[in-house]
Amino acid sequence: MPQEKRGESTAQRITLARKKIGQLLVEDKLITSKQLEEATELHKATGNPMGQILVEKGYVTEEVVLSYLAKECGIETVSLKDYENIAPEILEMVPPSSAKRQLVLPLKLEGRKLIVAMADPLNIFVLDDIRLTTGLAVIPVIASMKEITEAIEQHYAQEKPIEEMLEHTEQAYEQALETAENLETVEEVADTTQLRIDEKTIEAPVVKLVNTILAKAVQFKASDIHLEPYERSFRVRFRIDGVLQEQPYPPKRLQSAIVARLKILAKVDISERRVPQDGRIKLRMESKEVDLRASFLPTVFGEKVVLRLLDSSGLRLNISQCGFEPEQLAIYEKSIHTPHGIILVTGPTGSGKSTTLYSTLYVLNQTDTNITTIEDPVEYIIPGINQIHVRSEVGLTFAEGLRSILRQDPNIVMVGEIRDKETAEIASQAALTGHLVFATLHTNDAPGTITRLIHLGIEPFLITSTVLLVVSQRLVRVNCVNCKESYEIDAKDLLRLGLPKEHILSLPSKLTLYKGKGCSICATTGYKGRIAIHEMMEVSDAVREATMNKANAREIREIAKREGMITLRMAGLRKVVRGITSMEELLRTTTED
Repeated sequence: MPQEKRGESTAQRITLARKKIGQLLVEDKLITSKQLEEATELHKATGNPMGQILVEKGYVTEEVVLSYLAKECGIETVSLKDYENIAPEILEMVPPSSAKRQLVLPLKLEGRKLIVAMADPLNIFVLDDIRLTTGLAVIPVIASMKEITEAIEQHYAQEKPIEEMLEHTEQAYEQALETAENLETVEEVADTTQLRIDEKTIEAPVVKLVNTILAKAVQFKASDIHLEPYERSFRVRFRIDGVLQEQPYPPKRLQSAIVARLKILAKVDISERRVPQDGRIKLRMESKEVDLRASFLPTVFGEKVVLRLLDSSGLRLNISQCGFEPEQLAIYEKSIHTPHGIILVTGPTGSGKSTTLYSTLYVLNQTDTNITTIEDPVEYIIPGINQIHVRSEVGLTFAEGLRSILRQDPNIVMVGEIRDKETAEIASQAALTGHLVFATLHTNDAPGTITRLIHLGIEPFLITSTVLLVVSQRLVRVNCVNCKESYEIDAKDLLRLGLPKEHILSLPSKLTLYKGKGCSICATTGYKGRIAIHEMMEVSDAVREATMNKANAREIREIAKREGMITLRMAGLRKVVRGITSMEELLRTTTED
């Protein structure tokens, strides 16, 4: 691979080359000045590469342009015939849609450097896109446009866009599924729970359609897939970074076949359409295991299906990466190493509670510690931890499972969710008898957890004797690093958010905030990924006294704030000021203090 000239980056050489190549072609009498002017005007009007324009106009051959690019940029020219077998994990670094749109092909990895073939190495924006999405240094090499196009078709042959798959399925099933009730064909090819994206082994169009929907959801890092039946349509939506986004609709008459395919994969009764059913699907996609929790719900126009994707590769097993503010992290690390008591993590469904608890258990998982969990369901498998799946149909509830766990002398117990008085009481007794208990609870904030336990029927003295810490959390979307832009506001404008005046006065009078404007990397949303914000309340003597007096959530909140509790909105504001998220996202996910 050619070395960069000293003191001159690839980007600098490319910028200089962009200016020189046209003039060099004129100097070498390969094109005329008039032809260069004409190509320059077309370049400004269309944005197409100068070399492509010159070739399309017939002024020079592609080989001539490539040789000049290679010489001026100091970039190697390659033949893609030498790269017949590119590793799948290398191809996955650039999605098929990006490869086709930008005419790039990843070839190989050399340490932390990704080698990519490009028809236009002068396009530094493409290089930046790949660098940002992969986190690798990107080294371009030059190949002809024809070779790159053919190589993309060859290597990404099995990665059809969902729009193409829908069209193919529509045509293939136009006769066979007029009433969308011919399920026998689907059953014959759907006798496995190990689903693979492999067109050679799975030929049925409905199966390929389901595969494509699932593969696209995994690629987009969706947390949920919603398939919703209506009178004249069958809607598909992905929840990406906490927000539902519509996808192309499958034909309405394929609704029953698609649902049947998913039922078979989830191992539920394919003939039962009158009552809700729950199942689980295990997939292998993009060289990784993905679990899906499947829920089937009868509606007026058919069964609605919601698939929740549980991708263990995205699990953060380090509590320092869970989004805690420094003060909160210090309190949390101190509390989780306490020998006994209850630590509660609260928040709505999909707020990242499980990720926080799994990350905590991973840290505490030592050879001298016995950790047992009871969950509904077990979302992620952690080696060295005993994990139990709730089975209410055979009498294995949270309460019954917790009773059995305590007979086996665990050091640490994790209860997936406290839903009733019985489970809460057993968890409290476990904490009183020398166990450290982690559990989740559905409440809106940390102080409200105390009143929630009282409403469940737990005596205040039991709460004050056992509960050590309450953590409430939400997930906020992260500004896309590729397209975020800065703007200024007056610090006083933050007063309308309900933040304490003394905190506002500690900030600079002018604040620089950030917001993503939308680009191809973030699908024009302005956001890429999510991070947690937390509200953490230690159960201090003052909080215990208020609990014994059955104070309401507002009174407990005021006590906790006086003692230094960082509220959800305050924690979110810190991330806004640091440019991690936007003010709009903070207002969407939190309420006034």
